[in-house]
Amino acid sequence: MSEEHLAVDSACPPMKDGEVRLYGMRFCPFTQRVRIVLNAKNIPHNVVNINLKNQPEWYFKIHPDGKVPALDTGNEVVLESLDIADFLDEKFPDPPLYPNDPELKSRDKEFIKKFGKVVGATSRALHNTDNLPVEEYLKDILEPLEEFEAELTNRGTTFFGGDNPGMLDYIMWPWSERSKVPSALQDKEFHFQKEKFPTLVAWRDAMKDVNAVRDTITSLETHVKFLKGYSGANPEFDNL
Repeated sequence: MSEEHLAVDSACPPMKDGEVRLYGMRFCPFTQRVRIVLNAKNIPHNVVNINLKNQPEWYFKIHPDGKVPALDTGNEVVLESLDIADFLDEKFPDPPLYPNDPELKSRDKEFIKKFGKVVGATSRALHNTDNLPVEEYLKDILEPLEEFEAELTNRGTTFFGGDNPGMLDYIMWPWSERSKVPSALQDKEFHFQKEKFPTLVAWRDAMKDVNAVRDTITSLETHVKFLKGYSGANPEFDNL
């Protein structure tokens, strides 16, 4: 992984033959999604971090909007975290991250789509887009999770993927990691409702110990420090 986030005057690092390269940003949950999938599949790769406030000109040739993540295999570039995750699962099929059963695979994809509500609500809370008390955002985050609690309880397994995490687990993790950040940004404490979400609380604890996930985790304090500076003119991407 590149130690620094490359900015406007940075040159594009030359790619090696056979290199799988992920363009990302250290604190981006969508980048983290892809990093976890790459780890879960044991795919050798390099991460090149991009300064999203001051992107290098050459990066717009890779992603026209200058966003992350973007995956470059040397032969093709894939954009958007969900598309990249599915691309990796098809191109590198071992281990598979979706169930073999077509109906179960379809159900996992349905829940990935439903999780978009949590992603959107959490994003609004992290950036306080509506200038509201954090409690107002938490309602929109927690309500959709009731269906996920019921689903995992019904499956009767540690992870949505069974005894081991699958694609749905990995896609969800970055937002679980950030669950306490919106409250901390408003100098409040957030305690996940264990009595209402006992299965998801156990799931979260188990996910923290998964090797593919552990390597990508950022502390609560660092998330808060980054986001407090991100709205400024020159946010700090490095040295955090």
